[in-house]
Amino acid sequence: MGNAQCCCCPLAPPERTKSERNRRRSHERRQGEQYKVAEQRTPSLLIPTDGGGEQSANLQHISDREPEDSSRDPSVHPSASTMFITRSVTLMAAASDQLRRRDSNPPISVSQRSLKRSNSCSTIYIDDSTVSQPNLKATLKCVALAVYYHIKKRDRLSRTIDIFDEKLHPLSRDPVPADYATNEPEHRHIYRFVRTLFGQAQLTAECAIITLVYVERLLHYSETDIGPSNWKRIVLGAVLLASKVWDDQAVWNVDFCQILKEISVEDMNDLERQFLEFLQFNINVPGSVYAKYYFDLRSLADRENLLFSMHPLDRARAERLEATSRVCEEQFKGAGLVRSASMDGGTGGLPVAQRRSTIVLP
Repeated sequence: MGNAQCCCCPLAPPERTKSERNRRRSHERRQGEQYKVAEQRTPSLLIPTDGGGEQSANLQHISDREPEDSSRDPSVHPSASTMFITRSVTLMAAASDQLRRRDSNPPISVSQRSLKRSNSCSTIYIDDSTVSQPNLKATLKCVALAVYYHIKKRDRLSRTIDIFDEKLHPLSRDPVPADYATNEPEHRHIYRFVRTLFGQAQLTAECAIITLVYVERLLHYSETDIGPSNWKRIVLGAVLLASKVWDDQAVWNVDFCQILKEISVEDMNDLERQFLEFLQFNINVPGSVYAKYYFDLRSLADRENLLFSMHPLDRARAERLEATSRVCEEQFKGAGLVRSASMDGGTGGLPVAQRRSTIVLP
């Protein structure tokens, strides 16, 4: 329709001048020389293919770049003892020795000790905290207590990192006291700070356990220690990272700026970036490590008389537990696992009379 060229026929490329062809050839020659130099420097990154071309090899995975002493890192290896448990045992043993040396120390009366409810034939008391769904308030108290023991048993000669120093990067406009580096916080102060972060950001109890894992991983990798001058920013960085790793709908850095009014987004971004660099970008937390930290926190709470809230087992809770155990039993059967023999089923082929107990559920 008036066009000299048909739309179905490809257009011929425009003819280049001699100078353009020379420039293109020289540019391709320089690229080829640079490629050969890069190939000689990194020969292991290029693998020949069947088609005669080359493809890049798989880069080293982050798990293969962990430190050689990762077997001693409690945040990575499930059999290594957690740092807060080791430090708490040391401090409690020293306190017990001091009490033992005091001959005039009166015995603790029954009214001064925390009483724990015990199960009876007709009533069973259980708490509402499990490894899959920990109790938030109790977990935050245990995590704050673990941070408290880290501060009490810290290495006072360890190096300090500027990004975590509260005097260089304050969290509020209030002047930092002169003794901020030696004034150790109490357990209730640490718990109040952690509770504010988790309450305002609506984080879960599982995130609190991941936070403690990241704190100890930072102390192990960076060869620093947590003290009165940096504990707030270390905990803040661990909470920020744990919320993004654990929760599906992570809290943004600007949201934490709404909680801590005087901190800027740039400071939060810098804190997160350097925290990741000190962790060597290893943010993986295996299930075995998570379970170890949960049960160690339970052990710490038991030794410190931080009792979990106990409630009588009612009928609805008993039915939920029975349904959960039935689902797990079906999974075990599907996986080919065999349950251990019990007295109800008899042992050694000898018939044993089954014994049943009667429980009264409200």
